[in-house]
Amino acid sequence: MINIKIIGTLLVASLITLSLAGCAKSNKANVENKTNSEAKVTNQGLRAADFELKDLKGVNHKLSDYAGKKVYLKYWASWCPICLSGLDEINTLSLPDKDFVVITIVSPGFRGEKNSEDFKKWFSGLDYKNITVLLDENGTIANKYEIRGYPTSVVIGSDGTLVKTLVGHKSNEEIKAEFKNVK
Repeated sequence: MINIKIIGTLLVASLITLSLAGCAKSNKANVENKTNSEAKVTNQGLRAADFELKDLKGVNHKLSDYAGKKVYLKYWASWCPICLSGLDEINTLSLPDKDFVVITIVSPGFRGEKNSEDFKKWFSGLDYKNITVLLDENGTIANKYEIRGYPTSVVIGSDGTLVKTLVGHKSNEEIKAEFKNVK
């Protein structure tokens, strides 16, 4: 028979451990939020991880290059039928008639995506000339943003705050609606 005192002691020890773990997480968030508030955060959330990636023409793009602008990041893959069916919409959304920048990211060599050269060759045969495609070799940035499936979109405020992650296909109207309350 199990001793009731031992069970009680284990239960109390477990509760103390869980409480301390929660405090540690809370303190981390407070430190990050303090850093964000010093950067004059206007949106709720943590700072989006900066990155530097090349586009299909070899030009470097850093997220920090878009400081002061709202950014829509869309992660997609060439093998994803939902992503492919949404390329026409993202091509239209990429036109400069809105108050946010549209950037798409593909991860060659990650989760079944073609290698960079094969992807570039494949994409050059498509008729989507407005889309900015950045190459995240081996999914380094996808891992930082915890991308689990395709398509996934990330809404970033003009202050660099990661406001929201959207899983699955979103229409242009839904995306524009997401940015209405983003500063």
